[in-house]
Amino acid sequence: TALTIAAGMIVAVHPGDAAVKARVDFDKTFNFSQARTWSWNPDGAGQVIAARSQEDDSEDIKRRAEPIIFEAVNAELPRRGIKPANGAPDLTLMYYLLLTVGSSTQTLGQFLPSVAQWGLPPFPQSTTSISVVEQGSLVLDFSSNGRVVWRGVGEAKIETDMDQKKRSALLRDGVRELLKRFPPKS
Repeated sequence: TALTIAAGMIVAVHPGDAAVKARVDFDKTFNFSQARTWSWNPDGAGQVIAARSQEDDSEDIKRRAEPIIFEAVNAELPRRGIKPANGAPDLTLMYYLLLTVGSSTQTLGQFLPSVAQWGLPPFPQSTTSISVVEQGSLVLDFSSNGRVVWRGVGEAKIETDMDQKKRSALLRDGVRELLKRFPPKS
């Protein structure tokens, strides 16, 4: 069966919530107990897609983020019983780092039904709240024989004034949160 993933889900992270929201999906017909080795995808380990502003430099972001992702994956997978492959791997791994801007708005009266029986005077809708957030998503795809068998998506809010040390820690946390769910429990 094909692996189906719900895409485009926006997750707002509020203070006190976990920094990274993670979700996974996997091919229920694939036998993960027989997958013991892995390697990065030979066509390229990953891709960075930055869609925040025209000044975004995806290559520069990749240059800074990729070593952190590599380090975190290399630390986590042996804990899950998956070793680097010396020959042909059981699984290949590819990452995607997506950086975007999201927004959320509320309008006056948006939660009220438009019925005259409520006795509310008619009023024009106007925006009463708007929130614009930078968002980062890390996607990890494990493939076998060219078919994605496991996908993990971690999402987090990125503060504009967040320094590089905090961004690196957030990326490590994202990898760790995703790989906590690998291999899946059948």
